[in-house]
Parts: sequence; C-alpha cells; structure tokens
Amino acid sequence: MATSTSTPYIGKTPDLAAPEVGAEVNAKAGEGAGTWRWPKQARLALSIVVNVEEGSEYTLADGDKITEPVDELGVSLKKPLRNYGNESNYQYGIKEGHARIAALLDQYQVHATYTAAALALERAPAIAAYIKARGHETCCHGYRWIHQFALDETEEREFIRKGLDSIEKTTGTRPVGWLSRYLHTAHTRRLLQEAGCEYHMDDYSADAPFWAAVEGSHKPMVIVPYQLDTNDMKMWLAPGYLPEHWLDYAVATLDQLYAEGATQPRMMSLGLHLRIIGRPGRIGALEKFLEHASQKQSVWFAQRIEIARHFAANVAAP
Repeated sequence: MATSTSTPYIGKTPDLAAPEVGAEVNAKAGEGAGTWRWPKQARLALSIVVNVEEGSEYTLADGDKITEPVDELGVSLKKPLRNYGNESNYQYGIKEGHARIAALLDQYQVHATYTAAALALERAPAIAAYIKARGHETCCHGYRWIHQFALDETEEREFIRKGLDSIEKTTGTRPVGWLSRYLHTAHTRRLLQEAGCEYHMDDYSADAPFWAAVEGSHKPMVIVPYQLDTNDMKMWLAPGYLPEHWLDYAVATLDQLYAEGATQPRMMSLGLHLRIIGRPGRIGALEKFLEHASQKQSVWFAQRIEIARHFAANVAAP
C-alpha cells in the first residue's frame, strides 16, 4: 500500500476556539454574511463520511412489513419475503468491509465522521469501539436506517432521542449532528435543536456550510451540506458505474473545489458505505483518492463537527 504524504491538516484538530480569518470571502455564496477562512488558511475542508447502516435496514426479522429495497443487484421484492441474500450483502460490510476502510483511515491519519444508525452500532460493538478508540466523530443516522418522513412529531422526537441516547451509550460520546435516510419532515430541525444537536446534514444545496432558518424556531441552525454525486452508493444504483468512474469523479471534484478555495471557503464530502467501497475490487479506489488528497498542501481533513463549529465561530447567526 502507498505511503501517505503527511500535511499539517490530516488527522489534526485545529484550534476552534481561536479561528483564523484571512482573505475576504462571503460566508456562503450569495449570502455576504461576513468574511472567514478555514483554519490555517486551508483551501478545502474535506469530510470523509463513513456510513454504518448494516444491521439496521428494513427486514421482516425486525418486524418490518417490507424488505430492504436497496440491493447490489437492484432486487426489490414486492411480496413480504425475508431477503436473506441481501441481508448477507449488508453483513459483508460489518464482517469484511469496515476493516479495509479503517485500515486506510489509520494509514492516512484521517479523523472521519461516521454517520451511524444507532442500532447498527449496537449490533457491531467492535466498530463502536474502533470509533471511540480512534477519536472519530459519530453523527446520528437515525436509530435505524429507515425513513422517518412518515413519523408524526411525537414519534419523530422519540426516534431522534433514541438514536442519540444509543450512540452515546455505545461510543461514549453523544452525537451533535444528524443525517436522515434522505427524507425528513418539517419538524426535524426544530426537534434536533431541542435534542441539543448543533448541525444538520440533510442538504445538498451548497459547497460550504451555512445558517438556515428552522421552521417553528426563532433560532437558525448550521447546515453542513452533504453530497450525493461523490457517494459510493452510485456503484450500487448503477451497475455500470465502476470504481474507476467513481474515483475519476471524486478527484475531479476535489481538484475543482481546491482551485476555488483560493478565494472562498470550499468543502467536499465523500460518502462511503462499508458494504460498497469495502469490497476488495473497490477499496483501491478509496486508497488512490486519499493518496491524491493527502498530497494537496492545503486540504483540511475535517470532521463535520469541526466544520460546523468553525463556521459558527466565524459567521454570526442571522
């Protein structure tokens, strides 16, 4: 495996209490809320997001009325039959995939954000222990990897509380960020605020964090936007989308945002899944991406809580 080229930003936690301000840039494109820069004048905040969903997906075994529709082969059962094959696809991520991803995070000294469904960590205590031991951040991805959009306000409040409580128990640290299974409700951000969360990920509208109004609340919330276009999930959704295609696109995204970072704060998210990028024929693409990113002298490998807090410390809430 290649040896990484270390930079001052990889695996380091910057001084968030005393943020540095450099050249004038807009707080968010078009917002003009102030001037700020990333720590140590980094051009790009790179967020490596490791999704842990395996063991918390839809299954008749957990009382669901449907089986998990997201499958490597695109098989979606119309009848309520337990899909043992797809369940084993998910378990591959726990048994084999995570070890490969963790090895690369360790090699390149990357402190990642694990977006974890709480039940998945309950059922994979070794992964929870690794997160705790290596100092990775855990952002709550729901109590289970199921849709919350159909929940009423009381049910959603409990869903959020249960997820945060569970992850605090398994990792020793209470999450302060949230990622839904794509869809959320009009109540979600207010309920997250009530639960003590500091940032929300369910947004794809920008290449930098920003403040957003919260329906039903007088306080805005920091949004740390996510990316679907660089997500390895595309290799499951499109069979012809090969690791080399994913790698080329991810590298092109990083290079473009890095160039833009000379005049404005830019961030990039790289979403990974244990059962997808953790396969032996795909993991090499992640290694090549991390090697490329680590050779950039002004890339800050940042956890999302670091991004959120740095932004909040530099840009006053409207």
